Amino acid sequence: MADKHTSSQFDSDLHRIVSKVLEMGGLVESQLIHAMEALIRFDLPLANKVIAEERRLNAMEVEIDADCGNVIARRQPTASDLRLLMASSKAVTNLERAGDEARKIAKRTRRIAGDEAGKLINTAGIELSGRMAAAILHQSLDAFARLDIAGAAQIVREDEAIDEQYRSFVRKLAAFMAENPRVISSALDYLSIASAIERIGDHATNLAELVIYVARGTDVRHLPKEQFEREALGN
Repeated sequence: MADKHTSSQFDSDLHRIVSKVLEMGGLVESQLIHAMEALIRFDLPLANKVIAEERRLNAMEVEIDADCGNVIARRQPTASDLRLLMASSKAVTNLERAGDEARKIAKRTRRIAGDEAGKLINTAGIELSGRMAAAILHQSLDAFARLDIAGAAQIVREDEAIDEQYRSFVRKLAAFMAENPRVISSALDYLSIASAIERIGDHATNLAELVIYVARGTDVRHLPKEQFEREALGN
């Protein structure tokens, strides 16, 4: 006999999945913060902790994806409920990839810590980028939890600031490498870290776009900025 489900049971399933997505997001946020702390202090035990916790993120991604698939198969949701499940699956993919980038930061930190010349590099720009990425990741998770369209649109605008900070850091680092060839090895590691931070900002932006997809039913990926804001805010 077919399994019967009440609306309240369905709502409970959706709530459970969203809660797991937010739990995973909190772990990624923690990973990024710890990775940046490890970089600033050359804290190798903390860097190793970030690297080790990647396995937990992978397991959470698989679990949440399976939950989404099971609910779709059993409940056959439509409209916004189906969009929420699809968005949750895409969200955990972005979160897992953001976790990969945090792991990259930690791995590069271990290499830089062993190079005294690399410690001559001014890292103020990369530290600022890390704080900015952590901030918009937190904001994107909050927007996802509340389906806050205005907040999601703001995140997309703020990601542009991270991109500009990344470009500025790359320019300054290239000039410093030209004058100080002995720092080239660590400078390349810092470039990799800067790129990882920039990508985390991109993944946070993807989460914000998913909020708009769930709430509006509109795919705003790849839209020009002006059109994106019109679609997001319904103007």
